[in-house]
Amino acid sequence: MVFLAATLVVTLAGIRIISTADRLADRTGLGEAVFGGVLLGASTSLSGIVTSLTAASAGLASLAVSNAVGGIAAQTTFLVIADLIYKRVNLEHAAADANNMLMAAMLVLLMSLPLAANYAPEYTLFGIHPASLLLFAVYFFGTRAAVQLRNKPMWRPRETDETREDAPDEEEAQIHSLPVMIAIFVGLSLVLAACGYAIAQSGAVISSNLGISQTIVGALMTAIATSLPELVTTLAAVRRGALQLAVGGIIGGNTFDVLFLSLSDIAYRDGSIYHAMTQADGLMLIGATVITTILLMGLILRERRGIGFEGLGILVTYFGLMALQLSIN
Repeated sequence: MVFLAATLVVTLAGIRIISTADRLADRTGLGEAVFGGVLLGASTSLSGIVTSLTAASAGLASLAVSNAVGGIAAQTTFLVIADLIYKRVNLEHAAADANNMLMAAMLVLLMSLPLAANYAPEYTLFGIHPASLLLFAVYFFGTRAAVQLRNKPMWRPRETDETREDAPDEEEAQIHSLPVMIAIFVGLSLVLAACGYAIAQSGAVISSNLGISQTIVGALMTAIATSLPELVTTLAAVRRGALQLAVGGIIGGNTFDVLFLSLSDIAYRDGSIYHAMTQADGLMLIGATVITTILLMGLILRERRGIGFEGLGILVTYFGLMALQLSIN
């Protein structure tokens, strides 16, 4: 019951936060892609980060890792669902934006670091692997570069009849004062974080009581539950016509999700969390990297109709990955 109740609250809070995010993107001048990729992505990821931190501090390394990486795979697959709903044109074509491509490339780089750490010597400093610090450095470099790219773009995707511009709605952006909108946004983000703690605790109980592996619980249950804000905000953003916010929110949330591993490594006190990863956890990480690479290719090639090769590729990879996880566990 706790798991289901927390999941419901996460969904409702996700619905409410998207309208506030869209208005803040217009009001602050950051634009949908940057605001979605950095701030919205981070806020909708709070429930997931609390889940992974809680699991890691309890010594449940696989649950912490699979929740983070499983969330990345699930959230990217949510874009295919949004693509099916946005029937006018391929979503990656309509939402073409250099910032989204930059963030996707950064995500591939971020996910390669935990894999490298898994094969590197198990060296820690105060119980923290150097890869955890490197993940933070790459993330902050990437977000700074995204803001600079927004302010001074060196090139832009070619516009077509189907391209959806990020046009600020000045009238709607003035509905509330800026401090009120920020307070609403922060408050909803804290609700998501609190729900993440409840989901982690109930997920650990489910794993223990039912004898299901932590990787399966993390990848198929807690990851999807804590990723519901991304699904809700993505679908709501598409309905509002905020396409860059929809795509940017998913990619940005995924880049932030990789930081779950850094923070989980700090919370995990039995050594490096990267060396506590199981074969199934490593497979999840590889699968999420493949899915992100397919998405990046779709953002570059920009097919005009349907869900495109990237949509089909993501669906096949995700469900194939889940089938492999079930066979391993």
